[in-house]
Amino acid sequence: MARVRNLIVSVAFVAMLGCSVALVAGFFGALHPAFDSFAHFRVHLAVLMALCALPLLATSFRLQAATALLFAGAAFATTSSALPRLWQVQAAYVAKPGDQPVYRLLQMNLRFNNPTPKKVLSLIGRTNPDVITLDEVSEMWTTELGYITSAYPYRILCPYPNGVFGVALLSRRPFAAGTQPRCDWRGAMAMATVDFGGTDVDVAALHLTWPWPRNQSRQIGGLSEEFASLGETSIMACDCNAVPWSAAIRRVAGLGKLTVAPSPGPTWLYMKLPDFLRFAGLPIDQVFSKGAVLIHSVSRLENNGSDHLPVMVEFSLRREEKKPADEDETATAFVTQNRKTRS
Repeated sequence: MARVRNLIVSVAFVAMLGCSVALVAGFFGALHPAFDSFAHFRVHLAVLMALCALPLLATSFRLQAATALLFAGAAFATTSSALPRLWQVQAAYVAKPGDQPVYRLLQMNLRFNNPTPKKVLSLIGRTNPDVITLDEVSEMWTTELGYITSAYPYRILCPYPNGVFGVALLSRRPFAAGTQPRCDWRGAMAMATVDFGGTDVDVAALHLTWPWPRNQSRQIGGLSEEFASLGETSIMACDCNAVPWSAAIRRVAGLGKLTVAPSPGPTWLYMKLPDFLRFAGLPIDQVFSKGAVLIHSVSRLENNGSDHLPVMVEFSLRREEKKPADEDETATAFVTQNRKTRS
């Protein structure tokens, strides 16, 4: 029995150390994309390390175990912005205005071979968003999206070279006069300037590939000009294949001078797993904004046959405040008026 107990303790200790090394690596994602890949599993690694450390508290490794528990808790705390809404700090969102229109953006990874496309179209019809950003727009989806052309006549579809990972942007509000929607050269990003009741807003749909050892980092670098070209008031939705606390998301936000909205929680789950395990999925669908865009809520909707949940974003546009007249001009006008009065 003693030998078995010692073996269990040794395995738990080695597993705890392995998790701690992976956790530490994830905090250095800016140094190399390989480290950032560990960051995506920070929650899972923190929980696993804590589970390994708990039984070690009753052994000679109690000091190391206690240290590991503290580190696991601290690492887990850095992911709080992506916990389910029940635990989120609601102050992160801006309250809805009572005298301004609230717009809705629907973000969906359609899944290129989704077996239930009619559920997707039904969701669009029921929620009636103002704009829709779509990922994995395959040839099948080009046909399906044609059925809602009358409801969303303003659109751009950007094909991807493999015919699977294209993006699209649909709008029931017109594109701004004198502007043209555009795709990046590879079809990973669709952009359009949409007229929201007289205010022009750059809207973008983005689909990033997987992290290292795939070429996500290189792709972000290749899209740097597109991110920088977004106007002063913009909103971008993305299947980023990256969690909100990762270096990849910070890099995208920095290149576009964007702010990352609070995550609605895990949106992706391996398709063969039951939906009640969604809490163990990854929050990889992100929303970015800047300028006059005020985000009121970001929420997950029901599953529609994809391995991603749809995300609904509610936002409004900050009213432009009238700037006071230039002080010099005001003073000049005052002096001129006095002279006229004296004469």
